[in-house]
Amino acid sequence: MASQAARTLRPEAEVAHYRIVSPLGAGGMGEVYLAEDRSLQRRVAVKILPPELVRDEDRVRRFELEARSASQLSHPNIVTIHESGHAPVRMAGEPDSAPVHYIAMELVSGRTLASLIHEERTELRTLVGYLAQAADGLAKAHAAGIVHRDFKPANVMVSTDGFTKVLDF
Repeated sequence: MASQAARTLRPEAEVAHYRIVSPLGAGGMGEVYLAEDRSLQRRVAVKILPPELVRDEDRVRRFELEARSASQLSHPNIVTIHESGHAPVRMAGEPDSAPVHYIAMELVSGRTLASLIHEERTELRTLVGYLAQAADGLAKAHAAGIVHRDFKPANVMVSTDGFTKVLDF
């Protein structure tokens, strides 16, 4: 997770019709926030490409490819992409920032497979079941000609009710 000072967005900031609630995590390809979709009144995860990465055309291309690839897939074990785009960050009483690239997706409440393996030391039989679900999602992607370029335990979420979702295509 990025430090508070390094985060691009603060709670109450708005990107398009999403109001940021709190940070969820950060990685090499972006920052992820819990947000409220104000038009549909639901909670979502919003991933943004921070401004310092927008200068790298390859990163922007890979970010947009992630959104397009995952949005083409409909499978219970693949996170659902709701929307992608770029919009300025609005904060009450402040001028709008430069536009940020964003992906709005299904919010998966749970733990990463990495956390279940390394921190919680989940039983092997249970982990194999989660991996089988992830494999089902990856098989669907591969059948559609889409390859996950960064498959690892940190990119697999296990929901609180035991369903696996593959993230970050």
